[in-house]
Amino acid sequence: MKHNLLFFLFLTIPLLHGCSASQEVDSEVQELQSALEKSLKENLLDTWYPKAVDWEAGGYFSDFTFDFELKNSPQEKMIVTQSRHLWSNSKAAMLYPDEEHFISAAEHGFQFLKEKMWDKEIGGFFQLVDRAGNPLLEKSPLKTAYGNSFGIYALAAYFGATGDSAGLDLAIKAFHWLEANSHDPVHKGYFQHLDQQGNPVERKTDTPSTSDLGYKDQNSSIHLLEAFTELYHVWKDPLLKERLEEMLLLVRDTITHDKGYLVLFFESDWTPVSFQDADRATILAHKHLDHVSFGHDVETGFLLIESAHALGWGDDKKTISQAKKMIDHALGYGWDSEVGGFFDEGYYFEEGVPEIIKDSKNWWAQAEGMNALLVLSTYFPEDEKDYYGKFRQQWDYIQNYLIDHEYGDWYPGGLDKQPEMKTADKGHIWKANYHQFRAMAHSIKVLADLQK
Repeated sequence: MKHNLLFFLFLTIPLLHGCSASQEVDSEVQELQSALEKSLKENLLDTWYPKAVDWEAGGYFSDFTFDFELKNSPQEKMIVTQSRHLWSNSKAAMLYPDEEHFISAAEHGFQFLKEKMWDKEIGGFFQLVDRAGNPLLEKSPLKTAYGNSFGIYALAAYFGATGDSAGLDLAIKAFHWLEANSHDPVHKGYFQHLDQQGNPVERKTDTPSTSDLGYKDQNSSIHLLEAFTELYHVWKDPLLKERLEEMLLLVRDTITHDKGYLVLFFESDWTPVSFQDADRATILAHKHLDHVSFGHDVETGFLLIESAHALGWGDDKKTISQAKKMIDHALGYGWDSEVGGFFDEGYYFEEGVPEIIKDSKNWWAQAEGMNALLVLSTYFPEDEKDYYGKFRQQWDYIQNYLIDHEYGDWYPGGLDKQPEMKTADKGHIWKANYHQFRAMAHSIKVLADLQK
């Protein structure tokens, strides 16, 4: 990564004296790093842990109120959330080795994945279990590539933090289960929906048009890319490398539209699912399947660069160019230039400019956007879009509208657009802390590298 951002910062600061300008730049970057470190540790991690660890039943609690109290709910546990908590505790254990509760929480979470969420008879992770770990097959009858991707992601991080070979063994087992059941040897990529036996679910003619059942999709694809990257760091397997490269090329060259945004759903042969030729009412009725998701676009820009580096491609020009194109598209059409933040959804009703169809700003997209902007600034420090300036604006936005400075963690959505989110639940099976943690920790690392 080309860390020439400091040179760019020199150009943007009035030059009083060379030495004083350099000191001002160093001071600014250090202050940003310190602010992120303080928020990551005190506001995010210390709010969640150890409170979220379910020492009695195993794994982690899912549901928390706005003021971060445990909800009086069934506390069902989904593989995605449980894996994200395991990943967070594993990474936190490496960042803060003197705080033993992180490693203990990681070991605890691993046991729940291994003993309760992994299907010991057939393989693959159950999608949803009750608090004690009993599969809720009537409520969630399918296994998914998306859920299994996060299991692999967390287990690889757990092995990296602990050296526990049982964690790596289970990650490898999950990878091979996906290979045998979910991987498409003809058209490449992975089938998202699988029955409990591991058979891909075919889309039938009577499937509702608004359902995503039986489609391939961008979301499971980008997180398989992320999971394989994490696993490849600790397991240099030739087949894994082949699948990692396959997913990178698929996401970069097929799933990403020529305009620079991710197509959301596909037929098995990667024909896009599109309603663009339909009337406006039909388009909006099917927008779950077909819209521009600016948050996924900026997140994917970062994931592509990360995966290319894991493969040893270094600063691959085509990959970086595509990442830039995606982030530029989000900045051009989904960025709030007044206060910062990326809007949730847009749609190309016509060929020209996408219309914003949902102007809220969910928490995870803002975290991913902050990280992506900072990463891109290190490659293009002199770009007129001023990625570093927008990174700073995004961090200000997050502090002003997303971080709960009273009760901890982040609101589910920016208060500038959704003030009611101030009293919304802080935790549920689709909201934990992985996006915030990953984005902030990586931004801290980039800022530290810049100071070197």
